[in-house]
Amino acid sequence: MLRTHARVEAALTLRHGEQLLLTLIIPLALLIGLSLLDVLPASQLGTTSKVDWITPRILALAVLSSAFTGQAIALGFDRRYGVLKRLSATALPSWLLVAGRVVAALVVVALQSVVLGVVAAFLGWSPSAAGLGAAILLLVLGTLAFGALGVLLGGALRAEAVLALANVVWFVLLLAGGILLAPSALPSGVGAVVELLPSGALAEGMRAALVGGQFPVGPMLVLAGWAAVAGVLATRTTKLT
Repeated sequence: MLRTHARVEAALTLRHGEQLLLTLIIPLALLIGLSLLDVLPASQLGTTSKVDWITPRILALAVLSSAFTGQAIALGFDRRYGVLKRLSATALPSWLLVAGRVVAALVVVALQSVVLGVVAAFLGWSPSAAGLGAAILLLVLGTLAFGALGVLLGGALRAEAVLALANVVWFVLLLAGGILLAPSALPSGVGAVVELLPSGALAEGMRAALVGGQFPVGPMLVLAGWAAVAGVLATRTTKLT
């Protein structure tokens, strides 16, 4: 049942044009553009090449796009059209409704990572082999954290409000949440706060793993904390209609 439900949810996401634009086309465009153009400030890059610096952050953006924004919007409109109410009347238990969406999000993130990784490799990306295991764990934790936040948002508000708010949060986290601008490039107080956001923790953790070959425990704990808190709140606030 879990496999079937997850396969349906993943297929619906992958064949939805707007979802595909958000989850794959925009991250690909940013990856290629920022790797080829002289846009990134040299103070952020240091001795790291542009593609090596930007790829971990684009992978974090892909997780944000699919697990949070896409998940929240899809859930909001599923509630509006009565999809969840009808599914709850089937043999699917309530925990499996959520688990199927989480597994589908993990599948989508895995596909995103493969596509983005292949394109980055053609652009000259050379990740640290020592950090690949940590990067995979970060992607899983990031998907769980952003997925829980997506369910929290999409399960509590009206579909129109979810659509607007999810896109606003996406833009804010992209520009000021530690993805395109490293926390070190921000004022010290702001940078410290950004590192505690799931976007900042995931982007910095991916950079530490794939560029420095490290095992970033701090960002992992931040993501696990967000996943736990948002998951508990989502179970209490999510509505079927």
